[in-house]
Amino acid sequence: MSPKTIISYDDTLNDHDALALGSVLRAAGAELQLAYVRHTTQTDRSREELDQSQANALLERGARWLDDLAVERRVVVSASTGDGLAWLAADEGADIVVFGSDYRTAAGHVEPGTSARRLLDRGPSAVAIAPANYRNNRSPSIRTIGVLDGDSAARETADGIADRLGATVVAAPAAKIDLRVVSARPEAPEGRVMISSSAENTIENSTAPVLVVPRGKAIRFAVPAPAAA
Repeated sequence: MSPKTIISYDDTLNDHDALALGSVLRAAGAELQLAYVRHTTQTDRSREELDQSQANALLERGARWLDDLAVERRVVVSASTGDGLAWLAADEGADIVVFGSDYRTAAGHVEPGTSARRLLDRGPSAVAIAPANYRNNRSPSIRTIGVLDGDSAARETADGIADRLGATVVAAPAAKIDLRVVSARPEAPEGRVMISSSAENTIENSTAPVLVVPRGKAIRFAVPAPAAA
């Protein structure tokens, strides 16, 4: 089972952080898709074709960054990046949407931007956020996973990633972790993401990538089959 994972990408440095986190999730078995949200369409055909061509070229640069020209790519038109990604996640049945942190975030820290916050408020998929400057981590990997307890779906997700990568799951306050998995708040609708104020504070104090899991919906990472003898 490969979790469908959309990376929000517009070729900014912070979205390169999202690519780096996406590549780590790919190592855990995620199936990646790059998505770019255009905000307008042109009435003039030639200008519309030019804008679409530029969007496709932008996504191709992201694919080259991932060293995967076969990666699936989608261009969505929406006045709001967050709304466009929420629509795409629902339409694709995506398990995870990956973001970089807000562009004003200090290196090594996590801060959800406007689009990520849109999906953190009843979004249909888990939300992953990379720390600022994560792209410059020479060998990003997940060896230790911290879980902010609450809904069991977060713990099940963490355990699945750990089984896939041979990582260790620890209590969330642990100082040295490579991924922080956060539960949705208890009153969130089933299968939707919402976070409490304490969880939001934990996210904003995190120096590791964050994965916020919908209530009651663990993200399933299949354990690879053992090699044949």
